[in-house]
Amino acid sequence: MQLFEKTLGDFLEYWAEKTPDKEFIVYSDRDLRFTYSEFNKRVNNLAKGMMAIGVEKDSKVGIWATNVPDWLTFLFASAKIGAILVTVNTNYKQHELEYLVENADIHTLCISNGTFDSDYVDMTYTMLPELKTSQRGHLKSNKFPYMRNVVYIGQEKHRGMYNTAELLLLGNTITDEKLETQKQKFNCYDVVNMQYTSGTTGFPKGVMLTHHNITNNGYCIGQCMKFSENDRVCLPVPLFHCFGIVLGIMAIITNGGCAVMLERFDPLVVLASVHKERCTALYGVPTMFIAELNHPMFSMFDLSSLRTGIMAGSLCPEWLMREVMDKMYMKEITSVYGLTETSPGMTQSKVDDPVEVRASTVGSDLPGVEVRVIDPETLEECPVGVQGEMCCRGYNIMKGYYKMPEATAAIIDKNGFLHSGDLGIKTPEGNYKITGRIKDMIIRGGENIYPREIEEFLYQIPQIKDVQVAAVPSKKYGEEVGAFIILKEGESLHDCDVKDFCKGKISRHKIPKYIFFIDQFPLTGSGKIQKYKLKDLGLELLKKQGITPD
Repeated sequence: MQLFEKTLGDFLEYWAEKTPDKEFIVYSDRDLRFTYSEFNKRVNNLAKGMMAIGVEKDSKVGIWATNVPDWLTFLFASAKIGAILVTVNTNYKQHELEYLVENADIHTLCISNGTFDSDYVDMTYTMLPELKTSQRGHLKSNKFPYMRNVVYIGQEKHRGMYNTAELLLLGNTITDEKLETQKQKFNCYDVVNMQYTSGTTGFPKGVMLTHHNITNNGYCIGQCMKFSENDRVCLPVPLFHCFGIVLGIMAIITNGGCAVMLERFDPLVVLASVHKERCTALYGVPTMFIAELNHPMFSMFDLSSLRTGIMAGSLCPEWLMREVMDKMYMKEITSVYGLTETSPGMTQSKVDDPVEVRASTVGSDLPGVEVRVIDPETLEECPVGVQGEMCCRGYNIMKGYYKMPEATAAIIDKNGFLHSGDLGIKTPEGNYKITGRIKDMIIRGGENIYPREIEEFLYQIPQIKDVQVAAVPSKKYGEEVGAFIILKEGESLHDCDVKDFCKGKISRHKIPKYIFFIDQFPLTGSGKIQKYKLKDLGLELLKKQGITPD
């Protein structure tokens, strides 16, 4: 395929000129609408405002916010000046936030007010107490030497922080010529986005993605759904994930469509937005579609405008795919498989694939991506129907992990294939089925959770001698977090003690749902823990307690 050599800004400017009055971003619940032309002007103004506070090429701009309307303005404004937008998981707690800010060398942090159980403003002041006495733009922090600015996304004013309105005003102090000059300092092969993902080392790593990575991946994903300028895509998925940015926004901007946004997932608002805006596509992880289908007001909405969309983020049950096709008019729904390190799409089913293929597989290689199932032991390609590790190479491979060359070399082999850690098989027709994972990652409702990070956190509890964290199957979320604990001799602990210790210190989705106190772990003959057996052990222990996993 012919790959684009354009930046995010190039695509926005193309559509702003070609279809200036066409809607690009809509928040249906508050009737907020931006045409391509209006949005491009706002982006240019914010880009100049960011230049005025010292943001330049390769500056790391962190964004910690739900899908607020200006989230995308900051993405494209950063992209237009060659800065790198670093997405921060909205579920992060204090120590997770500080780890990312320090590791990513954040220069400017943009925050919203937070979520129902996290106040981002207070947490930012806790991290940067100097803010309250610093002149804006001149922050000096001993712990975070790169940090210079904090921006509040909104109208409210907070001590030591800029707000969006002030940045837009500052944009008037920078000429259009200076912005044009800045655009010449980078190209599509430069990094535009860093997303932190847990990996084999247990702690999150910054995945460096270029304009070239994500625009081409987004375009191909859109083409698999036959997107055009007439498509209106409802996006209830978070923008801090590749699902939101690439499968969503990049697929839309490269094909000239419209994004119907939600600030946060609410099944009722999803149904209302599709109904009101006549959306042609809808995205979500399986749990989102289940919530929509089971909503008591489901039958009140006209969803007949829907044609296609994506169900991804975790393994998609075949029954659910078929129900969405039947009850939500999404006869052409697709699924995408990949990971952040592959920008993220490796494979995708297509709208004209047979129903059986779209319901039971993750489709075939995306254009420009070479997928292979490789034997983890011999590193040879597996025959059709034989399970091995899902690997790929192509334009979509990340530039690397930020400041982690050894970790980068460990996941990309000498032949350029990126090793996913996931197990799959190739069908005779050339499609792929995901069968499991080599690595121990837990995927709870589309959120990746790495056991080692939780294990090291739980080791801080003095009564614990040893702990292993593993997945326990869940009908609702796919998997839940289970902690298998061996106590020190003479010590006692209740499962509520463990959960109370976690609350407010690690993200809610990482707190173990199930706590098991055991005497020993299942071991191999050489004494290694057989982690895969813990899943069955957890189910067995729950059964003995008369508990059925939900």
